[in-house]
Order: sequence, then C-alpha cells, then structure tokens
Amino acid sequence: MNKAKQAGADRVRQVVEPAVQAAGLYLEDVTVSLAGSRSVVRITVDLPEDAVGNLDLDAVAEVSREINNALDASDAFPGAYTLEISTPGTSRPLTELRHFKRARGRIVRLTLTDGGSVEGRLREVEDGRLLLTGAPVDSVALDDVTRGAIQVELKRALEADLGPEMAVDENPGAIAPNDEEV
Repeated sequence: MNKAKQAGADRVRQVVEPAVQAAGLYLEDVTVSLAGSRSVVRITVDLPEDAVGNLDLDAVAEVSREINNALDASDAFPGAYTLEISTPGTSRPLTELRHFKRARGRIVRLTLTDGGSVEGRLREVEDGRLLLTGAPVDSVALDDVTRGAIQVELKRALEADLGPEMAVDENPGAIAPNDEEV
C-alpha cells in the first residue's frame, strides 16, 4: 500500500476505532482505495478474541451506522466515498494469536514450519499451544505454525440454519425402496 493510502487508512482507523470499541467489537482492518472518482473505505470488524461464534448481521448493521456517523462528523476523509463493512469470514488466514483464539471450536488446517500439516478441531489456545481434537496430535506449538485456515463444515452450517432438531440427510438423492427420491 502506498504512503498516501496508508495515511488515509490510519486517519479512518483513528476516527472509527472508538465507535467499534463502543459496540464491543474489534477493528480488524481498514483499507482505502480508489474506484473511479470515489474512494472505497473497507472496514473489517470482528468479535473480541475471547468470544466464540460469529458476528451477527444486526451487530454489523448497528456498528455500520456508528462508523458512518463518525466518518461523516470528522474531516478524516474528505470527498465522496463508499463505505463497506464486513467481517473476516472463514477465508481469513489465521496468522495472529487472536485469529486462532477466534477459531476455537472450528476445524482448522495448520501448515507447519517443517512443511507438514495438521487438521483438527481447535479446542483452545493455551500457553502458546493450539489444543486439538480429531487430529493425529493433541497440540501444536503456535511457533511451529506458519499458517492456519478454517475449514468450512457444510453439515454444521446446515444444522445451524435448520436448527438442531432438523436432521441432515446423509445421503441426499438416494433412491428409497419404493423408487422415489428421498
């Protein structure tokens, strides 16, 4: 990022961070770029590192209003701009301690410094170690990890959308004994 864009992002960060913190959220990233004659201000917010779960749309909408109000009331960003507020999502690489703490309860794939990899459910981050279940090892030192990534669990996502009382068909499209699709 060039110095002018970085300076703009830093000014925006200073203006919006109090609004994000007041909402009980963490300001993950701020970028500023040009799109024609307008600037695009992209702000990524997340739950605090000790929280488990996902940031809901109502909280994102509320903090978006507060961020917009803070930017409009300041002179940090002159001219027309488009404001985009998002959450990190599952595609964010896990590169910082807080990213791993936020991934607790999720299946993660860890790329190790020795070139190997480990996949398992991240139970906890404790004393510089990532504690795993369902992996060939019980834990991995954070210093031995070059990169981590959350693995998307479609079945778990479907269950969350359908509710725990709804069963997910393990064999969709199977033919029942009476030759009707299930």
